[in-house]
Amino acid sequence: MQKQDTYIYPAIFSYDDDGISIDFPDLPGCLPCAFSTAEAIHNAREAMGLHLFSMEEDGDPIPEPSDILNIKHEANQAVVLVDVFMPRVRDSINNKAMNKTVTLPQWLLTAGREADINFSQTLQDALMDKLGIKREIKRRHYKSKQLA
Repeated sequence: MQKQDTYIYPAIFSYDDDGISIDFPDLPGCLPCAFSTAEAIHNAREAMGLHLFSMEEDGDPIPEPSDILNIKHEANQAVVLVDVFMPRVRDSINNKAMNKTVTLPQWLLTAGREADINFSQTLQDALMDKLGIKREIKRRHYKSKQLA
């Protein structure tokens, strides 16, 4: 499956007294909500990006977007085209800091603290060295290895 850089899908914004619910007819299960139109656009873009990222990762087929002119809606609804730039979404998710518990002997932990060592940075450096990833090209290098 070829990943696209940009996706554009129609969304139905339903305006009710308690806020705005958002439905993507082509993306079942992608159902963000908001309290203002500006927030709805932001939340729709973010939810759509995360939803499509999950579909890409799972190998699910990405559906073709419906023609906006063929989408029926009620008086309290608006059909809005929502776009998302996936390289930014993928980068954000792939570079999110994750917590990893490690076990160290007490003497090493104490020595590291006394030397004011940043344990997270030291572990990252050691892993990159072990994997042969150079700091200045770590993202690009790792991604190219994944694609190979």
